[in-house]
Amino acid sequence: MNRSRPEPVQVVKQRRDAALAALVEAVPYIRFLGITFDRRGDELTAILNFDEKLIGNPFLPAIHGGVTAAFLEVTSVVTLNWAHLWPKIESGELDPNELTAGKLPRQPKTIDFTVDYLRSGLPRDAYARATVNRAGRRYASVHVEAWQDHKDRLFAQATGHFLIPQDPVKKD
Repeated sequence: MNRSRPEPVQVVKQRRDAALAALVEAVPYIRFLGITFDRRGDELTAILNFDEKLIGNPFLPAIHGGVTAAFLEVTSVVTLNWAHLWPKIESGELDPNELTAGKLPRQPKTIDFTVDYLRSGLPRDAYARATVNRAGRRYASVHVEAWQDHKDRLFAQATGHFLIPQDPVKKD
């Protein structure tokens, strides 16, 4: 039996990282807010890197509520897109070089997004992780939680519903 050798782990990591970087770099607002993503396998953790421009109330000081909501929504959309792209990246069906060349898949569209502000966001880095509760061909439901110092002490959480973009029909 002749089996092909598996790819070296560094090649696999580079392909995954390139695909995630292309996905994130495609949205200028993500760069403006200073959001980055830490990838461990197929799990993503979003990081809102603290910057003074994110402060909404300088007397507390606290992160602006709109920044918090945007952070949660961006985390949800990128996680949902990543979950949709992961099998295509792993199978080799999707080439990360095409993603970096600007041939990006369409982003999920927000149907509704409800944010629960549990406490003030302190002037420091924040983290968020989203869970895809349901993802069908057209619709997805996502829950996201954000924390700062301790994962069990959330400062915000949200639930969103998204319209999944339909892959274009390939014509032969």
